[in-house]
Amino acid sequence: MSGISNRQLFLSHVAQTSPAPIGIEMVKADGIYLYDVNGKKYIDAISGFSVANIGHSHPKVVEAVQMQAAQYMHLIVYGEFIEQPQVIYAKLLTDHLPSSLNSVYFTNSGTEATEGAMKLAKRVTNRTKIISFNRSYHGSTQGALSVMGDEYWRNAFRPLLPDVHHFDYGSNEAIEFIDKNTCCVIAETVQAEAGINKPSKEWLQAIRKKCDDNCVLLILDEIQAGFGRTGSLWAFEQFDIVPDILLLGKALGGGMPLGAFVADKKLMDCLTHDPVLGHITTFGGHPVSCAAGKAALEVLLEENCIASVKAKEQFLLQQIHHSTIKAIRSAGLWMAIEFDSFETNHAVIRQCIAKGLITDWFLFAPNCMRIAPPLITKENELADICRIIAESLAVLDLGT
Repeated sequence: MSGISNRQLFLSHVAQTSPAPIGIEMVKADGIYLYDVNGKKYIDAISGFSVANIGHSHPKVVEAVQMQAAQYMHLIVYGEFIEQPQVIYAKLLTDHLPSSLNSVYFTNSGTEATEGAMKLAKRVTNRTKIISFNRSYHGSTQGALSVMGDEYWRNAFRPLLPDVHHFDYGSNEAIEFIDKNTCCVIAETVQAEAGINKPSKEWLQAIRKKCDDNCVLLILDEIQAGFGRTGSLWAFEQFDIVPDILLLGKALGGGMPLGAFVADKKLMDCLTHDPVLGHITTFGGHPVSCAAGKAALEVLLEENCIASVKAKEQFLLQQIHHSTIKAIRSAGLWMAIEFDSFETNHAVIRQCIAKGLITDWFLFAPNCMRIAPPLITKENELADICRIIAESLAVLDLGT
C-alpha cells in the first residue's frame, strides 16, 4: 500500500455515489466538531444529516456502546430472542409517544422503515393504492424510491411499484384523491429535501380526517424531523394529529445504524400471520444500536436539549442576512438558505468548508444550503456558524 493515499483507496475501492464527494479524511468527532487527518477543526452544521442531534461521541452513548458490545452483539434473526436493549428502548420510545403508537419494529435504516410501513399498510387494508408527494424523500430502495417525489431520481430504475400517485405537497387534489381504495398516505411531517417545507396545520389535519373517513392509514416520516429537530420531540405534535404509522431513523440510533416504524400493536400483529414472518430482518434492532439510541434519547430528554431549539432558530434567523440570499425557511434548528442557483450555493458551500464549516445542499432544492447543527450547539458556536457564512458570502462578493 506504500505510496497510495487513503483518498486514492477511497475513490478506488469504496463505491461512490457522486462524481465529486467532499472527500475530507476525518479522524475524530467530538460534540459539534469534526477533525481531519491534518488536525483541522470543522463545525458540523448538518449533524451528519440530522443523526448527531446530541452531538458526536457523547460519553454516555460511547459508554452504552462499549458495555453492550462486551455483553453480546448479534445473536439471532430479529424478533426471536428477548434482547434487553431492544425491549428497554422500545418501551422508552413508546412512553414518549401517543398511546396508539405502542409497538416498535426496529430496522437497520430509515429507508427500511419505509419499506416495512408500506407492507404493513397493504397487509392491514388489503389495498394497494398509495398517495405520496412531490419533492419528498423516503429512502432509495425500490419501494421507497417508488414513493420518492422526483422523477429525476426514479426514472433510471423503473419499473417501480404500481398504483403510486404523486401530488404536490399541500395540495387539495391530494386530499380529494383519498378514497376507499387507498391503502395509505405517506408524507414527511416537514419536507426535508425540498428545502424545509412546512405544511399548513389545516392541510395536514384535513389529510388526517380524510384518512379516518376512508379507513386509510396515515404514515408520517420523521426520519429527519424527529428527536427535537423542529423544536418538539416529534414534529407531528405541532399539528395536533397522530399518524397511524410513524417512521424514525437518523438520530434514532445515537450515531449507530437504526431505523423503526411504529404503530398500534393491533396493526403490527398483522405481520405475524398469513404469512408468518410478514416482515423480517437479520440485523434490524441490533443490540448495540439500540443501546446507543436509548442512551442518546435519555441525554436529549435529561439535558433538556429541545427547550432552547426555537430560541436558537430565532438567533440564526436574526444573524444570517445577505443580499444574495433569496429566502430562509426553517423548522426549529433546521433551515434552508436559498440562493438564485445551485452554482451560487455550491460556491458558498465550498467556501464554508474551506473555512471550517460543514454544510451541504438539498436533493430537491440544490440552490439551498442546509443548516442543521446539533441541538446542543451553544449561542457562541451558532455565532461562529453565522460568521463563517458571512465571510464566505463576502468572498463570493469579491468574485474570488
